[in-house]
Amino acid sequence: MPAATLPTPAKRTRTAKPKADAVLVDAVDVALAAAREAAEHPGDVGDHLAATMDADRLASHTFACTMRGYRGWHWTVTVARAPRSKTVTVCEVELLPGAEAILAPEWLPWSERLRPGDIGPGDVLPFRADDPRLEPGYTPTGDEEEDRVAIEELALARTRVLSVDGKDEAAQRWYAGSRGPTTPGAVQAASDCGSCGFLVMLQGSLGQVFGVCANEWSEDDGRVVSLDHGCGAHSETDVEPHPTDWPADAPVIDEMSVEIVDRGAQTPDAAAGAEGTSTEDTSTEDTSAEDGSVEDASTEDASTDVSEPVEAEAPAEDVPPAQASSDGSASEESVAGA
Repeated sequence: MPAATLPTPAKRTRTAKPKADAVLVDAVDVALAAAREAAEHPGDVGDHLAATMDADRLASHTFACTMRGYRGWHWTVTVARAPRSKTVTVCEVELLPGAEAILAPEWLPWSERLRPGDIGPGDVLPFRADDPRLEPGYTPTGDEEEDRVAIEELALARTRVLSVDGKDEAAQRWYAGSRGPTTPGAVQAASDCGSCGFLVMLQGSLGQVFGVCANEWSEDDGRVVSLDHGCGAHSETDVEPHPTDWPADAPVIDEMSVEIVDRGAQTPDAAAGAEGTSTEDTSTEDTSAEDGSVEDASTEDASTDVSEPVEAEAPAEDVPPAQASSDGSASEESVAGA
């Protein structure tokens, strides 16, 4: 039996760093002329940035790009020379992005870039033969009753129908969407859609959780809603009546019309009452007049006493004895003189 031979390890090849080539590194003018020739405008090529050795007798010169919209890009010119030759040859000129360049996102096929809601009028999606949301439809078995239920009632007579994964994805999307139980309108609703008369139930497993709203006054009209969803247009809810929000009107007084009262059509009792009232008023007026006249007289006397003072008579013993007479003439003259 021959002895087993061990595999010999592969020899590692060391890649030596290329040596600097003075002829290629100094060929800046040659590289600049090639870059300006490749650019649309000579001014699109900026200053020289660097020169790097790619291999032996192969170097690349980098120039700044001054074109609008190409921030961070640079022109790269690759030059080479033959062994023992001093002639520089331009290999290629490229416009390459740098570290700060603005790049387009990674390319994706059209079918993978689409998102829900992107399909518009006239757009057609590509056919997917291996769509996990679908499965082959019903194949007739020959049993009339079984085929009738599957085709007529369950509507399975199609090439492909929803698979279990497709139903689960739809149920999760609908329940967590804007027609589920967690929306602000559903949380504030007085009753849920399961007890609403405008709900059209679905058949199959999805009908255990969802239905279609058929109320034109609801924002969910014509859309699939969960049974625990709700809104303010429920068929069995009502609002408490409340007074009007308008302020009450001020009373209106009619100042333009005149109401005519016929005083001749009074009853005897009313006439007697009116006559008694007038007699009392007359007596009251007379009494008031008399009181007023008495008060005026007394007032006048008081004013007279105050305005005209009367001199007091002198006592008899004050009269001088020479002026006294038997007939009292002297007294009268003296009084008159006074």
